[in-house]
Amino acid sequence: MTINVLCIGDVMLDVIARINVSPQKINFGSDTASRISTSSGGAAGNVAAWLTRTDARSTIVSHVGDDPAGAAIVAEFDALGVNHGDLIIPGETSGVVVVLVDSSGERTMFPDKGANSRLTVTDLPDLGSFQAVYISGYALLNPLARDGVLAMIEKIKADGLPIYFDPASVGAMKDVADKELHNWFSMMDVLFLNEEESIYLTGSVDIERALDYLLDFSQVVVIKRGSAGAIAKARGFDSISLPAVAATVVDTTGAGDSFAAGFIASYSMNHDLTAALQAGGELAAGCVAIVGGRPRVGTAI
Repeated sequence: MTINVLCIGDVMLDVIARINVSPQKINFGSDTASRISTSSGGAAGNVAAWLTRTDARSTIVSHVGDDPAGAAIVAEFDALGVNHGDLIIPGETSGVVVVLVDSSGERTMFPDKGANSRLTVTDLPDLGSFQAVYISGYALLNPLARDGVLAMIEKIKADGLPIYFDPASVGAMKDVADKELHNWFSMMDVLFLNEEESIYLTGSVDIERALDYLLDFSQVVVIKRGSAGAIAKARGFDSISLPAVAATVVDTTGAGDSFAAGFIASYSMNHDLTAALQAGGELAAGCVAIVGGRPRVGTAI
């Protein structure tokens, strides 16, 4: 059986600036040498793209503008084999994010949402052919897209499809009340977070306590720990932790998204947390070894 995953949320053009110094040594107000590249990005788009490197299939629901960035994003989806409807909105600009990657591989992002704000429930395809749904937190954290995405979630839940959700950004979550965040989490079946997000949401640096807190809302919680691997827990079971898969880190952009793709493809098939954590780690190791948040067109990675 092939798993079909519907990915809902943001697609962007990434402008990646790699510097060879720490952020403290940037010459603010002047020049700092860098290597600059562009590629498609956005959490939902990245997950959809990395799913093409698994045994699953993916469909993206999002929007781009009728500009060169939008044309490039759509062309890359086509080249990777990501399914989609008509993503282009005439007269809109595509979402763009400037990604600063420092000497340690850490990234800092400056996003402009663009056409991503135009998501509505009418964008949903027929749900009958899907077995799982991934929703990027950026879609719900965007006030202009929120109502449309919440309406999508209502339809998805009515169809009984499991929803995988990544809240995506501490910076954006600070603009949303805790009660509303908790309400969103209770709609999801699997939560993906990184350690910073888990600490922010639970107020605890104790990872087991954070898992138990979040399990009050969702059936499964996965906390990504970067170079320390990942830990997951399902209600009624002990937590499972795996180390990171060894990799030469070039750029961490998209690492969490690739991990989510590997996890979803595996967990949707057999509901084995250990196997899903391993699959996520293996895909993330391939992601951090290249520049950009997407797999390369025409290569194994």
